[in-house]
This record gives sequence, structure tokens and C-alpha cells, in this order.
Amino acid sequence: MRIAILGASGRTGGTLLGQALERGHEVVALVRTPVKVTVPAPRQVEVRTADVTVPRGFPDLSDVDVAVSAIGIGTGDGPGALVAGARALAAADVRTVWLGALGSGVSSRSGGLIYAGVMRMFVGSELAEKVEADEVALAAGATVFHAPDVTDGPLSPTRRTIPLAELRRPLLPPRISRVTLAALLLDEAEAGTYGTEIVVPLS
Repeated sequence: MRIAILGASGRTGGTLLGQALERGHEVVALVRTPVKVTVPAPRQVEVRTADVTVPRGFPDLSDVDVAVSAIGIGTGDGPGALVAGARALAAADVRTVWLGALGSGVSSRSGGLIYAGVMRMFVGSELAEKVEADEVALAAGATVFHAPDVTDGPLSPTRRTIPLAELRRPLLPPRISRVTLAALLLDEAEAGTYGTEIVVPLS
């Protein structure tokens, strides 16, 4: 497949890029600063400049099979960057796997009471933007992943994705390793198992 990765220069995006190449896919890296993309030699990646805050300059994606978003609200990003990213992919009219956050919007209580408190404390003002970005992505037909806290760690052999409605509220704050999250995002990009809904990646 030909997979576009929005935010390919970030930690999760870079992990996605590496795994996509390992699976034999062609990758189009969509990044604001191309020099920040690390491409595992000697494999080839097409890098396209994609600043979501400049919609007119967003690259054409008619030649890709699916887009996977790995963008978040980074340091120095002004308000609206996440929503702008969702709108850019919606306008590109490409099947999309969108990365959101467990504990936002309709999943605000799904991670458990402790997790909800942690989200309010550390994410706080960004929650509203995450909710709006999810709504834009869903309206455009995306599959939205509400990922729990992302950590470093190995690939989970028991990884799975479930619809949000099937998630049992945990007692302790849930976590998932970055490599496991990337693998599940790519699984969905390849198989298209879920439609326009919110799903949860689990270890």
C-alpha cells in the first residue's frame, strides 16, 4: 500500500514510518519541516512539506491509499493546529486513521476515574481541541483511535483494537507502548476493519 503519515517526524510518526517500511509499504511522509524526518537507509520515503496551518499549501494525496495521522499538540503550536490537521485530511478526501486520546470527549470517563483526573490535570485546556478535531475527522469518515497514555516499551503480543462501546472501565490508568500503538494503527490502515467510529487500542 501507499500510506501517508501526517506528523512523520514525531516520535509516534517516526515509529509508524519505520514499521510501515518494515511491512513493505510505500510511505509518503507529511511534515512541516522535512529535514526532521529520519529515513531508515536504504529504504525510500517520499517527503512532502505539509503545514496544516496553511490549507492552500497542503499537498495532494490522491495518489495514496490511506492516511494515518500521528500529530498532537506540540510545544510551540498555537491553538487550532490539531483541528487544522483534521480539516486538512478531510479536505484531501482520503481514507483516514486518526489518532485521538482516550479521556477526551465521548471517552472522558472510559479510562477510569483516576485517568480522567490525570487528563484534566495534564491535558486540561487541550481537551476541547482534541474533541473538535475528532468531530472533524469522524464527519469526514475517519476511524478515530482513542489511545491511552503512550509509553516506551516492547511490542505487545496480545495487542488488539476494540470499539469504544466494548471497553471495560479499568481501575488503574491504562497505558500502551508506542510501538504497539503504531502497529495497531497500521493494522487498521491495512485492513480497514472499522468504519467511521471511535476505537481503543489495547495492549
